[in-house]
Amino acid sequence: MKLIAELKGAGKEYQTGDQTIVALQPTTLQFHEGELTLIIGPSGSGKTTLLSLLGCVIYPTQGELWVDGNHINAMKPNELAQLRLRTIGFVFQNFNLLAPLNAADNVAMPLQLQGVPGSEIARRVDAALEMVGMNDRRKSLPKQLSGGQQQRIAVARALVTNPKLILCDEPTASLDKNSMVVVMKELRMLADQGKSVAVVTHDPRLKEYAHRMIEVENGISREVENF
Repeated sequence: MKLIAELKGAGKEYQTGDQTIVALQPTTLQFHEGELTLIIGPSGSGKTTLLSLLGCVIYPTQGELWVDGNHINAMKPNELAQLRLRTIGFVFQNFNLLAPLNAADNVAMPLQLQGVPGSEIARRVDAALEMVGMNDRRKSLPKQLSGGQQQRIAVARALVTNPKLILCDEPTASLDKNSMVVVMKELRMLADQGKSVAVVTHDPRLKEYAHRMIEVENGISREVENF
């Protein structure tokens, strides 16, 4: 399996006044294509910091981070922005859909930012909506959709750029059980098709969808065997 992201002793600290807060202890992990990785742990454990590093939203304060063959430590912020746009799809707990835009326009947004031609945008938006079973709601505004439907639109938006890495921050926290099952089956299907999918959660019900699991507690990450 191809390596998509790698942390080599990567950690994150924040300075507040004369106090140093360790958000993530030095961590060595690899993320490959074709696997859904569950990152599990209580609130404040460091799992969102780990996801933020993988998403190239923050730099490590120690160690090294590589994403899709790029050495993140050495990249400028504008280069990171381009890498995020090309390589990474984000799915958030609160969906983060733009309220004035309908479902199709929300999905199209990352492609517009990339400067993709209009005819190609239409084709790829259709394919992404079809994959999550939401083509019939393409003209609906976010407020006209249920929580589960909004999350499926958010998944379509994350995958429309054909990213190698899909990062999900508590993607099922706002969903009922049926919607949770639908969204997790979609994420597992994306992993089975070759994406690298990382899902941050504190919900143990999601274990059955994962290929592997990482537990984060007090800023320390460890791979869980035989979960």
